[in-house]
Amino acid sequence: MDDTVYVGNAGRDGALDRGWLLGHFRDPGDPRRSEDVEVKWSVHPRGDRRAQWVRGEARTAFLVLVSGRFRVELPGRSVVLERQGDYVVWGRGVDHSWFAEEESVVLTVRWPSIPGYAVPRGESSPPPG
Repeated sequence: MDDTVYVGNAGRDGALDRGWLLGHFRDPGDPRRSEDVEVKWSVHPRGDRRAQWVRGEARTAFLVLVSGRFRVELPGRSVVLERQGDYVVWGRGVDHSWFAEEESVVLTVRWPSIPGYAVPRGESSPPPG
């Protein structure tokens, strides 16, 4: 296989790294390594929630609902994604958390890809690093 091409499955590959498919945390030489962007495929059971709020966010985020019903908590506001394709975008400096009101599949894109924000393993969390 050409080492500049990677073919995979988001569900299978994401299960290996808490949902994260692409970003700074991939090994050098892996075509999924990026300092520019992070991509996550998340499958959340009903009632799943982020263990703690992200504070002092230094990235922009785009979160789109593939299936289910998913709530994003932002300062002074709660956004419910309930129809396939519903999405929310927030910029740098916006604290956030989330809650799966129903079993949900969510695609998240964040930029730039930088280390930080990791919640200890075993809890819902961002990428390693």
